[in-house]
Amino acid sequence: MSEPRASLMTAEPVERAQRVLVVGCGGIGGITAACLTETWSALGVEVVGYSTNAEIAEAIRRHGYRLTGTEGTRSVSGQCLTELTPDVAPFDFIVLAVQPPQVERAAREALSWLKPDGAMVCFQNGLCEDRVAKIAGTDRVLGAVVAWGASMPEPGLFERTAAGGFAIGRMDGAPDPRLERLAVLLECVGPVTLSDNFAGARWSKLAINAAISTLGTIGGDRLGALMVSLTVRRLVLAIMTETVRVAHAAGIRLEKVSGTLDLDWIALTDEEMRVVGSPSLVAKHTLLLAVGARYRRMRSSMLSAIERGRPPAVDFLNGEVVERGLALGVPTPVNEAAQAMVHTIARRERASGMSSVYTLAESLGLR
Repeated sequence: MSEPRASLMTAEPVERAQRVLVVGCGGIGGITAACLTETWSALGVEVVGYSTNAEIAEAIRRHGYRLTGTEGTRSVSGQCLTELTPDVAPFDFIVLAVQPPQVERAAREALSWLKPDGAMVCFQNGLCEDRVAKIAGTDRVLGAVVAWGASMPEPGLFERTAAGGFAIGRMDGAPDPRLERLAVLLECVGPVTLSDNFAGARWSKLAINAAISTLGTIGGDRLGALMVSLTVRRLVLAIMTETVRVAHAAGIRLEKVSGTLDLDWIALTDEEMRVVGSPSLVAKHTLLLAVGARYRRMRSSMLSAIERGRPPAVDFLNGEVVERGLALGVPTPVNEAAQAMVHTIARRERASGMSSVYTLAESLGLR
């Protein structure tokens, strides 16, 4: 079970954060709501889940949040609303755990239930803090880079597929006392790091997700199975390289992911893009193989969204890179081609699988 550390049980920040709303009870949101409920409900923090999916909410009402995966199997009793009504009290934190295509709508719907000094917390991959800030205001938006994986095999069943924690902060890098309070609360889900260069952390994660999530959607398999393919690794490096170049053009100082994965190093140099093989390329491919082995069970949430008939988040990942690259004069042909292929898969014009990966690579001269 998730248990609060002694220092957290008596921490003053918790006294000021009594109500948390988790919007979106898919894999990430469901596990977050369950861990927060399990850890903090007895200590005076009220945690409320919110899902527009009646089947998910009913499953949670009947059986609790059923957890499985890396943390073991258990059920956590909790509440999950399907509607925010006027009698619902406002919240100190509103965690937005929906997919990127739904984040702006979710922020608008929940905004009236945010306390004046509260904050919305963006869990999405991409650069969604900028979008939510236009709705709630810059000072009412915090971000959390999620460095762990989860899925929802069926309504109300939440599988943690990879361990990890969070990096939290503000896109403008400003200090904010609410970050300490948020960190205390989220520690029960995973280790929390406060970042004074959150924009750099967010862009580094964007580089990873634009490659991993998108190619996971195109390849239609878990990360471990995909990363053993040389073709997949070549595409991963190409997508990451373009994203890093756009970030540099935007003046972003990239952060290491989980303190170890250095996107500035992993991005291909001009020489590496010209040669067939080199010691540095071997090192980069070896690192990707290690990433694939460590997160072998991770499955693209974008692929799951397509399977459920929902729009893919590719426009918030590769599309963000393409759009910003265009504005900054940085070519992004690999991201653009990958974005287009995901849309063909979403329209059921092409099936996910290695044949689609090979088609993409061949069109770009990467196979």
